[in-house]
Amino acid sequence: MNIKNAQQDVDHWIKEHGVRYFNELTNMAQLTEEVGEVARIIARRYGEQSEKESDKGKDLGEELADVLFVVLCLANQTGVDLQKAFDDRMYKKGKRDHDRHHNNEKLK
Repeated sequence: MNIKNAQQDVDHWIKEHGVRYFNELTNMAQLTEEVGEVARIIARRYGEQSEKESDKGKDLGEELADVLFVVLCLANQTGVDLQKAFDDRMYKKGKRDHDRHHNNEKLK
């Protein structure tokens, strides 16, 4: 997936079907809600909580995609080139953390 293209796809969808972007604070609340849905699935499916019958049909991939959609909305409406930001972050992590995890005794 190319993030720049994904940002353009979201922008196109918003303009064609969504009328306009929700404001940034509304989208931040929406993001929090979507992350909560991901957390609920993870906690119940992979954690120690039992999964409720109503949660068993939930698709983790769909919920993660919802999170991504809102992140792309926030990037678009705040003028962030998420592709550049992600590429820069990966470069920095590659330099700074190159050996960090290999040398972590807790991971061995």
